[in-house]
Amino acid sequence: MTIRVLVADDQAMVRAGFRMLLSNEEDIEVVAEASNGLEAVDKAARYEPTVVLMDIRMPELDGLEATRRILAFDDPPRILVLTTFDLDEYVYEALRAGANGFVLKDDPPEQLLGALRIVAGGDALLSPAVTKRVIEQFARGPQVARPKGLDDLTERELDVFRLVARGLSNAEIGRELYISETTVKTHITHILQKLDLRDRVQAVVLAHQAGIVERGPV
Repeated sequence: MTIRVLVADDQAMVRAGFRMLLSNEEDIEVVAEASNGLEAVDKAARYEPTVVLMDIRMPELDGLEATRRILAFDDPPRILVLTTFDLDEYVYEALRAGANGFVLKDDPPEQLLGALRIVAGGDALLSPAVTKRVIEQFARGPQVARPKGLDDLTERELDVFRLVARGLSNAEIGRELYISETTVKTHITHILQKLDLRDRVQAVVLAHQAGIVERGPV
């Protein structure tokens, strides 16, 4: 499957750099570019990309609102947020709005390519360092009511849920619980279904907002 990418960034040189990088990959095609949020929404509807590389800070309509509008489509693309700041306050709001992860503009090329493929494949992406910061940000907020569906989780699913919330990868969870990575993926699928969550980013946020894991610094 070819990964169709829309690059949304207000800097022409940045867009050109991403196009050059991605054009060398056989499984990735840049189908459109956008220089502001309004253009990103319009082209996401017209070109139906698999993934939108979304800069947060853009004129006319910022990446945060553009993300909200695009994810309101009937069959929305995946959103991978681009930022130059790993502690950018808008990143947290983008994740809350439904973005599937984010990468730094100065990340190594192979890291960006890996992120694109992970997100295009239906998973969410947060690096361990970013996950910890996101957890800390949401853990400082008000606690929400006990999630609907939590009582439907098995003991093993609860174990996996808590480890996901701590930012562990599937491989790390498998080692922690002495189960295979495939079994971890199966448990996570069941957790997301029972809690009506889209991906593990939402699971991390919900777990800390609801006090499923200890709140506070990681």
